[in-house]
Amino acid sequence: MKGFVERRWLYGSAIAGALFLAAAFYSDATVLGWIAQHQTRPGTSFMRAVSLWGDWPSHFLVGAVGAVIAYALGSRRWLAIFAAMVLACAVAGVANRTIKMSAGRSRPSVKVDAGWNGPSLRSNYHSFPSGHTASSAAFFAALCFARARIGLLLLPIPLVIAFSRIYLKAHHLSDVAFGALLGIVSAFLVWRIVSRKLQADGSGKVAG
Repeated sequence: MKGFVERRWLYGSAIAGALFLAAAFYSDATVLGWIAQHQTRPGTSFMRAVSLWGDWPSHFLVGAVGAVIAYALGSRRWLAIFAAMVLACAVAGVANRTIKMSAGRSRPSVKVDAGWNGPSLRSNYHSFPSGHTASSAAFFAALCFARARIGLLLLPIPLVIAFSRIYLKAHHLSDVAFGALLGIVSAFLVWRIVSRKLQADGSGKVAG
């Protein structure tokens, strides 16, 4: 029964994700048009700062500091949570890099050869998916799977980071949507492994 419910949940999530991504592709042009009409200098400056600090190095730093503190306090569970957050971020980052180099989708700012151009090493054609969004979504989704209340409380952080990438015309809405899905799937797989390890070993104090 438990396996059946879990399969239904996975299938339902996959269908919801596909519909979400389809809606994002359909809305790409509309969203970019709205952004073009509502951009301001203060808004652009703020979103540049968000993008700068919202990239994967900042997430790694936060995760590493959190892991060190958890270890110092002897919390095996929080040590595992921070490790899962960092690992999920890394997994999403590697997958994201592989996909975007293979897809070769041009960024919204590209006017010549716009669209999907196949494998490319040029950053102007690394639009799909959004690396910032994938890394941030993976990092905070792992926290959500481990500690739902805390994770949901911090949900605005990856949302603002994702929006900054669209606002700065670095990505289309669909790039961000797929990046978010990629991050969530990465976090789910990583936390599934980590949580099973915790259940097998117990979640008390760090072994001395």
